[in-house]
Amino acid sequence: MPTDSKSEWYEQGLHFSCTQSGNCCTGSQGYVWFEEDEGQAMADFLGITLFDFLSQYTRSELGKRTLNETRNALGEYDCVFLKADEQGKRGCSLYNARPHQCRTWPFWPENMVSPQAWEDAARRCPGMANSLKGQGKFYPIEDIRITRDSHD
Repeated sequence: MPTDSKSEWYEQGLHFSCTQSGNCCTGSQGYVWFEEDEGQAMADFLGITLFDFLSQYTRSELGKRTLNETRNALGEYDCVFLKADEQGKRGCSLYNARPHQCRTWPFWPENMVSPQAWEDAARRCPGMANSLKGQGKFYPIEDIRITRDSHD
């Protein structure tokens, strides 16, 4: 496997485990892009047709499809599939069929450019904040590179 000519700041790997805060799925308006096969997988998971899925849960933006958002009580935008359970844990109601973009969090290129970028994102993500303390599942650099580089 080729390595980068410069060493990455996370060359010793990183820790991360989702705490189900839902903070990665809420905030300012944004986009959750997905491909047609991912749309079909989400539709299948919900037990509806692709047409119904697209018309009920998505919109077209910039020539692509993105999941819809809803305004929450704080005025932020939640992914349409972000739900809270009885204990207040928030998570994706179609977690096993979620799009690739969601599956690659927090190893998005913009979070990986520097320790400061990681720390900035960690302010909203407890799973990332725990990583700064060495808590959570350990991801070696090879796994981080694969995930980072697969992000659209």
